[in-house]
Amino acid sequence: MSPKSCLGCTKGFLFLLNLFFFFLGILLLAFSFWVLFDRQSFAAVLGSPLVSLRVWSYGFSGVGIITMLLGFLGCLGALKEVKVMLGLYFGLLLLLFAAQITVAIIVYTQRATLATKVATYAEELIRGYPAQGPPGDPHESWDAVQQQLGCCGWTRPQDWDQHDDTSTDGDRAIACSCLRAPNSTHKSPWMLPHGLCPMAAPEDIFPRGCKESVQTWLAGNLVTIVGVCIGIGLGELCLVMLSMFLLRNLDSHYEKLLRGL
Repeated sequence: MSPKSCLGCTKGFLFLLNLFFFFLGILLLAFSFWVLFDRQSFAAVLGSPLVSLRVWSYGFSGVGIITMLLGFLGCLGALKEVKVMLGLYFGLLLLLFAAQITVAIIVYTQRATLATKVATYAEELIRGYPAQGPPGDPHESWDAVQQQLGCCGWTRPQDWDQHDDTSTDGDRAIACSCLRAPNSTHKSPWMLPHGLCPMAAPEDIFPRGCKESVQTWLAGNLVTIVGVCIGIGLGELCLVMLSMFLLRNLDSHYEKLLRGL
């Protein structure tokens, strides 16, 4: 295969791949807006609390915008052979790849510190849980964690004994999200129980702390998480190499950007 044909194949492959990512970004962004502005319907269909859907919608929005931007730069840079766009595309991909590696290293080396901070944050949420009125987003998120993972407290259900507010009659209370489904204060499965409930029998309370549940979930999904991360990293590395090859093999005197797109 001649160098010109090889360069043409690289351009075509890079263009098609980034065109796919561009439309994928549009779909993710549209889906995030749909979830954000129609959360009640999604909560009813998926059985998820509203706060979880809001977090997911923000996450999809960010991923969609980044994917669209990279896809746009890659498509236009490869199709029009604009070195500025290809260089920017290469730089952003390299920066994203380096950031992911850095985050992975920090999480691995500082995992003990992160675990301590998460435990402290969870304990503060439990102590500051509102006894009356609707909970804020952090407390509603904690309710979602306890219900979806089937756990109570951070290390054990007795963590709720450290709650700052006490009831007027002096009875012990526990988060309603710690109770099993038959004791839920809501009949609809997608409505997340929140607030404080009177202390129930031990068999009606989730016996495990959320720390153990999170560790169990991570252990069960570790292979999937690592596989997805490696796949994303290899894909980014492949795109970096293709863009670098195309950038280095374009005519050094090519100035199509100056002549307009």
